[in-house]
This record gives sequence, C-alpha cells and structure tokens, in this order.
Amino acid sequence: MSKEKTVVEEATLTDVLESRGISRRSFLTFCSTMAATLALPVSFGAKIANAMETTDSRPSVVWLEFQDCAGDSESFLRASRPTAVDVVLDVLSVDYHEPLMAAAGHQAEAAKAATLKKGGHIVIVEGSIPVAQGGIHCTIGGRTAVDILKEAAQGAAAIIAVGTCAAYGGIAAAEPNPTQAKSVKDILPGATVLNLPGCPMNVVNLTATVVHFLTFGALPSMDKHGRPLFAYGKRIHDNCERRGHFDQGQFVEEWDDHGHTQGWCLYKMGCKGPSTFHNCPTVQWNDGQSWPVKAGHPCVGCSEPDFWDTMGPFYDRLPDVPGYGVDVTATKVGLGLTAAAAAGFAVHGIAKMATSKGADDDE
Repeated sequence: MSKEKTVVEEATLTDVLESRGISRRSFLTFCSTMAATLALPVSFGAKIANAMETTDSRPSVVWLEFQDCAGDSESFLRASRPTAVDVVLDVLSVDYHEPLMAAAGHQAEAAKAATLKKGGHIVIVEGSIPVAQGGIHCTIGGRTAVDILKEAAQGAAAIIAVGTCAAYGGIAAAEPNPTQAKSVKDILPGATVLNLPGCPMNVVNLTATVVHFLTFGALPSMDKHGRPLFAYGKRIHDNCERRGHFDQGQFVEEWDDHGHTQGWCLYKMGCKGPSTFHNCPTVQWNDGQSWPVKAGHPCVGCSEPDFWDTMGPFYDRLPDVPGYGVDVTATKVGLGLTAAAAAGFAVHGIAKMATSKGADDDE
C-alpha cells in the first residue's frame, strides 16, 4: 500500500492528464493556444508547458459570488476549448465556489477559512458589492459581501474580478443604483485587481490569465481599466469580420434587409464595436464557433465601464467614431475611405502616365 501511495504522490500533470484521456499532443496544443491568446511568441508554448508541469503544488482558489446572475460561473462551467477546463482543474485547487463545491453551510465556510489561513491563494470575484445600508443587500453566512471580500484579499497572491459586475459594478450599479453597488477595485483601492469584464466574461481569457500567472508568477500587463492587454488591447471594430463592409459604406439599415442577410456592418443598428475593447472577434464563444456580431446582433459594449448607462439605447447608433473626429460619422468614414481609395487609384494612374510620357520624351 505504501508503494502505491508513493506512485500517486510522484504522478506528474502529464500522468494525470493521460489518465483522463488527454494526450501529450493535446496538452502541448493547449499550451500553444494559450501562448497565442496571450499574444506571446509560439516558442512560449514550451515554457508554459514546463511551468505547468513543474508546479510544486496546486494554488488554492477562492471564488466569491456576490450581486450577479452567475453568468460567469456558467461561462466557466461551459468552457469547451480542448483540455482547457481539465488543465485548470488539475493545476488549481478550487477550495471554495458555492455552486460547485460539495460542502454547504458551515462546512463550506470552514473550508474557505482554512484556505485563507494558509494564504497565497487566488481570489476570483464574481458580481458587484453593495454598500448601501451597511452592505445588507448581499450577505452570506450572516456576513456582508464587503467584509467577506476584504478578508479574502488579505494574503492573496492574486485578485481577479470576472464579469462586468465585479469589474465595474455592472447592471446593479446602473442608475439609480439602489444598493450602491461597487466594483472589487472600489472596495480594495490599494490592491492590484485584474478585471475580466464582459457579460459574462469569456472563460478563454480567465484560463489564459491563470496560465500567465502560473508561468511567470505575475498577472498580465493591464490597461488603465485594469484589463489584460492581451484580451482588451484592441477595439472590437479593428478585428470584426464585418469591418470590410464598414470601410465600403455598406450598412444594415433594417433588421432582415438585404445588408443584414449579406453580413454587412451593424453600426447603424447600434453596434458599439468602434468604442469597445475586447477580443470577442478572435476568441469568440462556444469553442470558437460564433459571437454576437457574427450571429447578426450588434455589440452592446458590455466590457466597457458603465456600459448600461453610457452605451444605451443599445439599438441607437453611436454619434461618432473614435479616432475620426467629432464631426465624422461612420457613413462618411466608409464612403470617405472608398473615395480615398478611388483617388489613390487615380493618382497612381496619373503617375504611371506621367512616367510613361517622360520615358517617351527621353526617346
């Protein structure tokens, strides 16, 4: 029996994955995919694999859920990228997650307390934190969300806010915000908090963030809103598959019109892609099958601060396109680019004619 115990203790991550039917090739493919998602050179795939295989112990995760719809937990549970969830669950020890853990009540709280006492854990927060009336609008085990979050943050190795509610307050913080909902950063102003906004967040970005932390011992580089640049460094508009139609001035004017059936730009139907930073067009959803704009619905800007108040009405077009000046509308930009291209061809033609004429004169 002691011999069997020794074998179990010496089992590597590769052994565990293979016991679950995940081949070495699939694991390395996963690592390469994570490197690409993190905007790292392909060569970093091997470094990621080495880091994950040589992790001495599984970092503990305390997943807190406050004012939310549980959409981020649902996104996590429905991850279908090959081996992504298997790798995360095998490398991490999810010690506290209300919808997932077997324990309940006092047993669940005791498990969390034991993890927090050890320290060095990763805190993942889902949902906003209400502060009105002393925070009584969200209590767990008789304690307010404010107290629970502050306690969990002490001694934490990393704090990750998943979803727009945790990152910015989300829908709960929209006017008139009766519970005075706050973001994780509002409650922990002195802490480093990485935000993964989205309604819900894309689990691919959470997996990549965790992989980065395990590989480099630090959270990824962030923008001014605390979002990792690998996932929120570019506008949706920049990578949208409908961008070509925008440039050509081809817009959907009404639902189910000719342009809509042909996949034309949804800007006039209220798409907030030009003002929203997120990697939805590149990682997409449901194992990379689709995303809202590809499915024919405009982006609502859910990964931006206060989107519920600033991006609405959702089916009204933005008055301006960032980067083109306040007096330039999307239609003018599209038609202007088309005209510029035509002018470019004309100039090229004139230059070519001038060159030919010059050659003829030399003769």
